[in-house]
Amino acid sequence: MMDENAAREAVVRAADELFYARGVQAVGMDAVRTAAGVSLKRIYSLFASKDELIVAVLHHRTGVWDSGLASASERATTARERILAIFDFLDAWFREPDFRGCAFINTHGELGASSTAVADAVREQKRTFQQYVAQLVADAGAPPALAPQLAILAEGAQTTAAIAGTPDAAHHARAAAETLLDAAVPARPAAVVGS
Repeated sequence: MMDENAAREAVVRAADELFYARGVQAVGMDAVRTAAGVSLKRIYSLFASKDELIVAVLHHRTGVWDSGLASASERATTARERILAIFDFLDAWFREPDFRGCAFINTHGELGASSTAVADAVREQKRTFQQYVAQLVADAGAPPALAPQLAILAEGAQTTAAIAGTPDAAHHARAAAETLLDAAVPARPAAVVGS
């Protein structure tokens, strides 16, 4: 028998896959039980409600998102490169065969108006991402107003890629981010030799 942590992880991972593929409201707890291999009684001892499970799935997704961003920026040596790595991360993600858009946006669209807990979890993830971008913008020496512009590019790329069914939005958003960065932080003129 699985210990509590293993059971919890199995349920969250199974629910994440099902919710992302089919939508939160389309997936019943029986489907989660079957996919996780954990009884309904045990699931409800771990999560008091489906909303509580959805919030746990969103927290899990936050970890996956944060890890993906960190991995994409590993080779970056400048703040500018770390900013552009966001769009490289999105491009790779958009090319995955099971890409269905942003799980946070999707879940908010389904339940944000009826579940305060879900809306709060989604807002927290978006706020954390905006803070991440704001720190990169500050590190790049760019004005703070650039941060929300770049975050909106990333969010819009996710929605566009999901609806269009192609990864092109990541490339277009990256090009727009480069243009915004160039305008915000002009290249320094090269030093004149002999002066």
